[in-house]
Amino acid sequence: MKLTKGELMSIVLTLVAIGVGIYFYPMLPERVASHWGVNGEVNGYMPRFWGAFLLPVVFAFLSALFIVIPRIDPKKENIKKFRGYFDAFIVAIFLFLSYIYMLSLAWNTGSRFNMTQYMAPALGALFICAGVLISKAEPNWTIGIRTPWTLSSETVWKKTHALSGTLFKISGIIAVLGAVFPEYAFILIIIPIIISAVTGLIYSYFAYKAEQ
Repeated sequence: MKLTKGELMSIVLTLVAIGVGIYFYPMLPERVASHWGVNGEVNGYMPRFWGAFLLPVVFAFLSALFIVIPRIDPKKENIKKFRGYFDAFIVAIFLFLSYIYMLSLAWNTGSRFNMTQYMAPALGALFICAGVLISKAEPNWTIGIRTPWTLSSETVWKKTHALSGTLFKISGIIAVLGAVFPEYAFILIIIPIIISAVTGLIYSYFAYKAEQ
């Protein structure tokens, strides 16, 4: 089985994350901060082992998932048509998680900052990458806005994904503003992306009804 560049990169970043976890493990406290509230303050902890290695485990799971799914999708030939964009999105996800992992390790080794503010630009960039992928996705069963209506009509699929791709990009740009306005970061991140996702779902229904 020949792996794509995105799949190979996901494996490399997984191995790097494992190495980073091993390196930082002795430096971490017994209880590791693992969750931050809307105000950017810690409100959840986990044992040191999982604080060091939970995200590397997630990396490994996602890497395997991204390798398997495109090969078992009933419409895998369509995935090949936008494979380059999908690979770029895989790398974007792993870079995003790597960034979050480093923020967590930095916090738990003594640094202090507003976690939500620091996450805002990374989430914005990820939303923009998702928007690009969505706008390029061809009909398939695992990637994109998969509703009964988009899966029933190629025209509805294309219309829905064109709209949703644009909305996700706009949501990403708005989310980045959370780094500039930290007091509103949570709202700037969450509200636009929820509206974008719900709008895509609703639009697919009405586009299908209009086509019928």
